[in-house]
Amino acid sequence: MGWRGVAGQIGRSVTVWAVSTLTMLLLAGLLPDFRLQSPDGDSATRIAVTAACGAGAFGLLSALVWPVLVRMLLLVPALFLGLLVFFLNGSLLLLALRLNPSGRGEVAPETAVIVAAVMSAVASATGGALAVRDDDAYRRRLLRLADRRRRATLPCASTPGLVCVQLDGVGHDVLTAAVRDGLMPTVARWLATDGVIPPTHRLTAWRTDWSSQTGASQLGILHGSTYDVPAFRWYEKDRGEVMVCNRPTSAAELQRRATARTGEAGLLAVDGASRGNLFSGGAGEQALVLSIATRRRGRENRSRAGYFAYFSDPANAVRTALSFFAEIGREIAQSTRARFAGAHPRVGRGGLYPFVRAFATVVERDVVVAAVMGDLLAGRTAVYADLVAYDEVAHHSGPDSRDARQVLKRLDRSLALIEKAAEHAPRPYRLVVLSDHGQSPGETFRSRYGLTLTDLVRAGSGLPVPRGAGRTPSGAEARAAVRAALGREDSESGPAPRSEPVVLASGNLGLVSFPDVPHRMSKEEIDARHPALLPTLANHPGIGFLLVRSAEHDGVVLGPCGTEIPLAELDERPGPLARFGPGAVDAVRRTHAFPHTADIMVNSWHDPATGQIHAFEEQIGSHGGLGGAQSRPFLLSPLTLSVAEEHGEALTGAERVHGVLRRWLGELNGPEVPLDAGPERRAA
Repeated sequence: MGWRGVAGQIGRSVTVWAVSTLTMLLLAGLLPDFRLQSPDGDSATRIAVTAACGAGAFGLLSALVWPVLVRMLLLVPALFLGLLVFFLNGSLLLLALRLNPSGRGEVAPETAVIVAAVMSAVASATGGALAVRDDDAYRRRLLRLADRRRRATLPCASTPGLVCVQLDGVGHDVLTAAVRDGLMPTVARWLATDGVIPPTHRLTAWRTDWSSQTGASQLGILHGSTYDVPAFRWYEKDRGEVMVCNRPTSAAELQRRATARTGEAGLLAVDGASRGNLFSGGAGEQALVLSIATRRRGRENRSRAGYFAYFSDPANAVRTALSFFAEIGREIAQSTRARFAGAHPRVGRGGLYPFVRAFATVVERDVVVAAVMGDLLAGRTAVYADLVAYDEVAHHSGPDSRDARQVLKRLDRSLALIEKAAEHAPRPYRLVVLSDHGQSPGETFRSRYGLTLTDLVRAGSGLPVPRGAGRTPSGAEARAAVRAALGREDSESGPAPRSEPVVLASGNLGLVSFPDVPHRMSKEEIDARHPALLPTLANHPGIGFLLVRSAEHDGVVLGPCGTEIPLAELDERPGPLARFGPGAVDAVRRTHAFPHTADIMVNSWHDPATGQIHAFEEQIGSHGGLGGAQSRPFLLSPLTLSVAEEHGEALTGAERVHGVLRRWLGELNGPEVPLDAGPERRAA
């Protein structure tokens, strides 16, 4: 930075200090518990000097002391860090007034919180407005927010880098509708929907495997393998353990298995960054990554360590904290309106859910976006980030609800911020936006039929059914991020009772396992043990089809009225799979070959006309199985990259998406994952 840059920086600092002084004077006149003069009164000059000294001291403390406090607070659960922001900021103001050389200035502790919050917000807005007008200053500001000082001084390649932003749960049809309705102007500009300017991006739909959820899709996208991931949660008989994709220990194990299977470290193995994901992708830079949340050595290895880069700026912390509480109020208002309006379908949105939603739509979004901007300005070659805001809201409000559509607006603004940061990066970037799955709407199984899948399995097995239907745990990704931030493990990971079936839900996909039988039971064995179970499930109106192993036919699909079709005959007569669309037969066959597929795989009913399903979890927008928009995510890529669908073939499976991204990295002369599969990779 030359003398002109130094002079500009000094000028901006003086301007921010002057505005902060005026803000302090104004607040002193408005708030009765805050004064800048002695009880006997002072001259206007003396009061102005007191305000100037107080503003200067507060600014210095914010710049010097605040980052130290936040670093110490990495041991505090990240979800609570936002709640401490106001208290810490107010404490700094009290200290600034104590250090004021004028000897004047007094404020009540509760008022100090308000004064400090307003001053931080005003200082941030002023500094940001001034910095945006100066490209170098804007770049330095973003670098500081993302804590990339080490990389800022290092040279980077001149070839284009690749940044991938995952909009969790946003289906292809939801995105196109949002663009059409003007909710996402940034994406609309890329696609040139107005026809005025030429497009810069192309939109491609792709199809998930049977397990249409983030665990399988993101593992496939980042690590090239979805093998043996039959659902979001499943029981492994050989280990006596429930695997849950968004539990840190399970995520770490799944990443280990995928790496061993492919013989590759991952998509981001060379000069990559992984932000807000379940898996690392082999990246050297990781923040808010669930698969490393259980590591305890070093700040870099902990999932919540990435919060420091964002919250080290007090103005950022105050702004996010204010938005956090505003989002809580928004959720309470929206859920109250839905309840009084008699909205149907509807699920409970009380308890801690408003806080979980605020964490997903505000804290996680702000931290991840800031980290991505820092990665771009640091010149990293490959970046992959996940924004879970829409997925969390759509689970409880519905994928097409007004609540979820408002989230899409804010996600579009996040994409615009990332695009702006790319303009100031030291190398060109290609911005890819994609989703891992969609969501399908519908009334929950429990709400529609008055019992859970567990109740139905117990009834068919001749076991007592509790009178009060229980609730199933939610598989929303945001809840995993909150648990990781709190440093807690998932309670559903313990061993199952060996005398009763284990029933697990993954959206509208259910899995039934018998833990006391060491192998995957066949239809003949299940019928001999529980003659009424399979007919009870197959003939229930809320269930679409079952998959079970067969001693005679290897595997069979069961449907109502005694339908039983061997897997080898599904091409000629798909039976109940016909209503689930193209790709369903291949998806079922592939899952059947997994070592940890459940004894009974249960897919809920699906209406092809409306796209509705019945989730076995308490979600009115869900994903995890077959049926509707959940299996149809999108891939939005620059026209400068090759077409995703080579030779006109439909893009099917997350492993294929991994191959596409790997090909694009090669086109950009970035790090290439070897095209040849590792020696341990098997046909799947």
